[in-house]
Parts: sequence; C-alpha cells; structure tokens
Amino acid sequence: MRKILFVLLIFSAYLNATLTGSNFTQRDLEILEDLDINPSFITDYKLQEVYERLQYKTSLDHYIQKMEDASIFIPRIKEILREESIPDSFLYMAMAESNFTIDARSNARATGLWQFMYATGKRYGLDSNIYVDERMDLVKSTVAATKYLKALHDRFGKWYLAAIAYNCGEGRVVEALTRATIDLYVQKYPKEKNSKKIKEYRKVIRDYQQRRARFYSLRDVYRKVQKLHIEPELEFLLREQKNLSRQYLPRESRRYIRKIISLGMMNSKNFIKEYENSHLLNMGISKTIATVPVKGGLHLRNIAKVIDMSYRELLDLNKHIKQSIIPPTKNYYTINIPYDKLTLFNKNSSLIEDTKYAIHVVRRGDTLYDISRKYKVPLKLIKTHNHLKTSRLSIKQKIVLPIPSDMLGKVDFKTFSDRKRVKKYIVKNGDSLYSIAKKYKINVNKLMRDNKLKTTLLRIGDSIVIR
Repeated sequence: MRKILFVLLIFSAYLNATLTGSNFTQRDLEILEDLDINPSFITDYKLQEVYERLQYKTSLDHYIQKMEDASIFIPRIKEILREESIPDSFLYMAMAESNFTIDARSNARATGLWQFMYATGKRYGLDSNIYVDERMDLVKSTVAATKYLKALHDRFGKWYLAAIAYNCGEGRVVEALTRATIDLYVQKYPKEKNSKKIKEYRKVIRDYQQRRARFYSLRDVYRKVQKLHIEPELEFLLREQKNLSRQYLPRESRRYIRKIISLGMMNSKNFIKEYENSHLLNMGISKTIATVPVKGGLHLRNIAKVIDMSYRELLDLNKHIKQSIIPPTKNYYTINIPYDKLTLFNKNSSLIEDTKYAIHVVRRGDTLYDISRKYKVPLKLIKTHNHLKTSRLSIKQKIVLPIPSDMLGKVDFKTFSDRKRVKKYIVKNGDSLYSIAKKYKINVNKLMRDNKLKTTLLRIGDSIVIR
C-alpha cells in the first residue's frame, strides 16, 4: 500500500511539474531522492525559476563549457563520492561552490573546488603551508569534503541539511530547525502558543540571535524540541516569512540548495544530446586520474618530462603545489597525473632528474638571519631543511636553500605565508573568544577590537578576523 501511495505521489508531482511548464523526468526525481528531499518539492516554483534561468543559452553554454573543462577530473570526484558513500548529486555541489575551478578563491578566502576556509580545511586534514595548499588538491580536498559532509549528515540526518550546513554553517541550521520545529508544533497545537515552555524556547532563540546567549543554550533547546517528533521538510525551511528580517535560512543558502538540485537535473536533459555533448552523461565510467608518490624536492617540470606530458598540463592537475616544488621537507609526497600516464610513470619514475638546489657557502660574518634576508627564504625553513639545531655557522659550511638554483631570487615565500595574511576563523562548537585568542596567541581585547565585538559571546558559524 505504501509503495502505491509513493508511486501516486511521484506521478502527481510529475504532472504538477508539467503543468507549471517544466518537463521533469524520473532522473530529476532521483536527484531529490539522493538528497533525502520529498518528491513533491519538484513543484517548488522557486526551484523551477532557478532551473529555467540556468537553461538560458548563455547559462547552457557556460554549463557545458565547465563540464568540458572539468572532464578529466570529474570521474575521479565521482569515484571518491562512491567510495565514501556520498550521493552522486554532491558532484553538483562542487559545481555550485566553485564552477569546478581547482584554484577558485572567494572574497572570504575560501579556496579550491570545495571552497574550504583555512581552519575548516585544517580540521579535515588539508595542509596549507609555504609549499602546498591542499585545499586546491582535487583528490585530497574531495576526500576532506566527504568527511565533512558525513559529519554533517551524522548530525542532522538528511543530506540536504548537510549541504545547507556546508554553505551557511552548522549553527545556522540548528537555529533554523529549532525555530521551524517550534512553529510547526504551535500550528499543530495552537493552545501551546503562549505556554511557558514555548515562551522560554523562543526567548533563548532571541537571546542567541542578539548574542546574549551562547550556542550551547540554543543547542539545549534544539535537543528538547527534537523530542517533539516533528521534522520540518525542506519546503518549510525555505519558506519566506512575512515581516521577518531573519528567515529560517539565509537567502544565499536557499538559492544554493535549489541551484545544486537544478545543476544535477540539467545533466540528464536532451539539450546535452542536442549540443552533441552526450559524452558528458557518461563521465565516470573510466578512470582518468591517478595519484602517485614522488620524492620530496622534485620539480614538476622534471616529472612532466619523464611521463611525456607538458609541464603546464601537469601543473593544472597539481595547482596545490606552490612554485611547482614538491615539499623538500617530505621524503615522499603524492601528486596527480593522467591515468593514461601511469604505466609510463611506473616505468620511468627512477629517471626523474633531481632538483639542483641553490647553495650558499658561509663566509666570515655570515649569519642565518643574513642568509634568510638575502635569498628571501624563511629562517625557520633554512634550519629545518639543513637539519640545524642551532644558528651557529662555520666558515665554508654549505647551506642548502630549499629552492631550485634556476629560481634563485624569483620566489618570495612571504607571498605564501599564512601567518602574514588576514585570516578568517569560523567559530565551531566549543569555541570561545578566549580559546581562539589563545590558539592564535592574540590578546582578547585586540581580537574584540579587530572584529568590533561588544561582548565575548560567539555563535557557531560566526566569522572571526585574525590579524
């Protein structure tokens, strides 16, 4: 009986969608099912607006071009999603985040395919230092994104909530679910509207919104309202409430989830065949990217030579490697190569030419500090690379500089020093202003001044500037 009802619901949704002017298919309903969204959401008029705008010719051309540009690594992303039991539809979250641009950067300094902030990337194992920024490693960042998404799914129980939390933060989703659950409960039981319990819940929410209460207070209310056994559907969370400046979810996040759905639906449409791009439907059947270990200190140019590919093409697959130098502080480090070059790599990897490093011969009066300033290489890096336990030097001692000799004076490591940049830290569960100040060795008062904070109260998802 339940199966019959489900089929009728799908058929009804399909008919309604057709009546509103869009030709939806069974594949479109599968996109919703992937994300744990009720099939009836296919009739959401704002979803159809986003979908129809994406079908304008300029948008279609852009869509196909981005799919073409990413065709070499999309199959690898799909493979990782399958390995980590993440719905295939999350491929289109990467498209919504970055347009499949490996080195994409937002104004807030979110970086890479999956737009990781520095702190979140670090939490999920992505290194960012002088030599690499693994937020731009198409394989490692995808694995990190799957870990983050699974953690969000474990917390919220729905894949669409995981996607929304990825965009606007866990704290905002907790707030949205708490508010929506209370509103639905009051709709169901109108007499409870002015009950002491409901008034207390709403007061905590207001205090949290106005920074007068910490996240744990809201979280406690969230846990209590979960016991009411009322689950707000996506359609309810996305609704716009009149006369309220703060909706359940931010406008950007409401459009974000609809865009992910629409991008997924577009990949099954006839226009792909009409544009003679039907091969885009089959990406993921064959392997296209292999990840291989190489010795620390090698230059991508020398690796490209032995696998008979252009240096530029290899660099495009490894934009996370700054200045094209494999971290010399590592014995081995993995890089990405085209899968069809794997056999050649295995055959010729021992022939890769070692990098010729610049060497400074110590003269009378030299200090490590002077050498560091002369070559613009961080003092700490020189000591680490040469295994120096002290700063004492001897005449004619050879100091190896961790840059190729042909790039001497061309690399300014300050450009890539995370410590010198203005950072943005996203507040997570358990954080306080004091713990953040301690972590970054900053005075609390300075942290408050830099962020124009009037109190020390923080909410999960808040963005804190670190100078």
